[in-house]
Amino acid sequence: MRIDPYSLELFISVVHEGSIARAADRNHIAPSALSRRLADLEAAVGLPLLIRSPSGVTLTEAGRHAFARAASVHDQLQSMAREVQSLSGQVAGVVRLHANASAIVGFLPERLKAFQARYPLVRIELTEQISDEVIRACMEQRADVGISANGKTPGGLESWHFADDPLMVVLPPDHELAALDALAFNDVIRFPIVALQAGGSLDQAIKEHADAARAPLKLSVTVNSFDAQCRMVKAGLGVGIVPISAASAFAGSRDFARRPLDEPWAVSRSLRVHALRVSSRLKAVQALIDALKQTEG
Repeated sequence: MRIDPYSLELFISVVHEGSIARAADRNHIAPSALSRRLADLEAAVGLPLLIRSPSGVTLTEAGRHAFARAASVHDQLQSMAREVQSLSGQVAGVVRLHANASAIVGFLPERLKAFQARYPLVRIELTEQISDEVIRACMEQRADVGISANGKTPGGLESWHFADDPLMVVLPPDHELAALDALAFNDVIRFPIVALQAGGSLDQAIKEHADAARAPLKLSVTVNSFDAQCRMVKAGLGVGIVPISAASAFAGSRDFARRPLDEPWAVSRSLRVHALRVSSRLKAVQALIDALKQTEG
């Protein structure tokens, strides 16, 4: 039995995309060549791994088992390559970075550009996740570095300050709250709220403080991005509570009023860098941590 690691990588990509055509396009390979690779892989294991249909592909029972093992083998090969690269004396290799939306929107682009200018041999694999998933990915070693909103840090992680990112209220300029310089939480939640990402750290914080105030939230709509949240506010569907990073990116025009949320928990909100607590790290991972934690706030 001969199984080509590249065929495993393509198999994983097909499963993620749910389509041979999309996986072929993503991996810059002809669909016919990718199909041959998959057929060779199925011949090697002696069982069909995929059910093909005009709408895409699904895994067979054998395919589900093969996918789990293929993902594990792929991670091990990536880890081996990264470890060998770190022995070259150069800062090189791949660093898996997971970050929440406000870090990506507000702070990461410029910092990653500066980092890659200094370390051109390092490739960053960036994945957007809600804060809880960032922490989980670091603990499970699916991420080398994570950035999430401040909260309880598990004992197995090290944590450093990344950026201050207090909360703002965005609202239409003719809204009655726009006449105030700063807003109390109890005043804001008297009005319909355009909510963000159920289960995210911001969603949890708003719900916890509403429960503590014994005030029911009036959720008008829930969306999955800061951009969509601000568009809904602009349309007059409610007010939004967003980090200052997102307010600057998506609500900086005359179509919005922006007011600080004048609560201790909102003012003190910050983002933190996390990494698994270990005795030593790959050079590229440590270099990224050092670059991200440089700015203390």
